[in-house]
Amino acid sequence: MKNIYLIGMPSSGKSTLGKRLARELMYFFVDTDRMIIREEGRTIPEIFSQSGEVYFREAEARVLRSIRPGGSQVIATGGGMPCFHDNMAYIKATGVSIFLDVSPEAILARMQVHAQEYPADATDRPLYNPYDDELLGTLRQKYDDRIDIYRQADITITGDATVQAVLDRLGDWL
Repeated sequence: MKNIYLIGMPSSGKSTLGKRLARELMYFFVDTDRMIIREEGRTIPEIFSQSGEVYFREAEARVLRSIRPGGSQVIATGGGMPCFHDNMAYIKATGVSIFLDVSPEAILARMQVHAQEYPADATDRPLYNPYDDELLGTLRQKYDDRIDIYRQADITITGDATVQAVLDRLGDWL
């Protein structure tokens, strides 16, 4: 069975929806950020601060290409993963891609709620500080910068996607 790649901005619901979708389809769930952390032996903020974003994007490409095509997996990608090193072309060539299109305003709200509920995790995303007064502007700019890549996905789901909505849209793709 084809792999299913979930793409979109950070906090768009890729991991949350991905776990539920994998359970429903009896697929394996893969989180590429977790794979990078395991491979590197350090957190994403540590990778950014010690080795830089360019190194991190190269690690993303390595991890993506280590995922076995046709492995019946639901893969939650990092928000920027499709945008570097021809990763979107690789994603489309090796599975079905689903863009979770969530507004920057909704993403900001999710990040702020998450930071309140899990203050220790608030700095897990080095490019997005939930306490930054300019975060909405940053999110809007990243969204605008990435939207042309994201829109290359096979399927686009807007707003708060349910597993059933995704299954309905997947239809013949699997």
